[in-house]
Amino acid sequence: MKSLTINASQRESVGKKATKALRNAGQVPCVIYGGDTIVHFAAPEIAFKNLVYTPDVHTVVIALDNGTKINAILQDIQFHPVTDRILHIDFIQIFDDKPITIALPFKTTGNSKGVRNGGVLRFNLRRITVKGLASKLPDVLEGDITNLKIGNKLYVTDVASEDFTILHPDNTVICMVKTSRTAVADDDDDEETEGEAPAAEAPAAEA
Repeated sequence: MKSLTINASQRESVGKKATKALRNAGQVPCVIYGGDTIVHFAAPEIAFKNLVYTPDVHTVVIALDNGTKINAILQDIQFHPVTDRILHIDFIQIFDDKPITIALPFKTTGNSKGVRNGGVLRFNLRRITVKGLASKLPDVLEGDITNLKIGNKLYVTDVASEDFTILHPDNTVICMVKTSRTAVADDDDDEETEGEAPAAEAPAAEA
């Protein structure tokens, strides 16, 4: 996956007064869990722009002012209910030998036969939750919908990989092609059989 670096300052004071002062100064208070100790830090709100306001998924390198660098992923984020400003972010530390759980974005490839015939592609999932080593996880999961006809579905098993485990039941539908008013019957030329002999005629009855 892609990685972003965020330059941050480790903070010692974590009370409400100190947190409010950080926010007033344009800083976002953050916490990193998952390591030997919980790490509290802060960084300018603008530093999180490419991490938060994007459909892409990134790992993050938190570069603290004491020289420490911590690899992490975003776990949870809180926004102000009125202004939508970032109030707080939780991160989980990641390690080379420990799998992580993350929701990866999904996108389709190909041109569905059913859509070409007037059907409509409907999504049940836009993100798929998987578990695996961060070094082996892709930026996005892709599914080929070329052969989907009207009524056909794409399941999570269709995007499975040995590099990660999909944390959804096997019968979970990612997307399907539904019929519409303008839809026409799918052309099933590829299913026709050739060279079929005509049915034998019944013998004429004797007078």
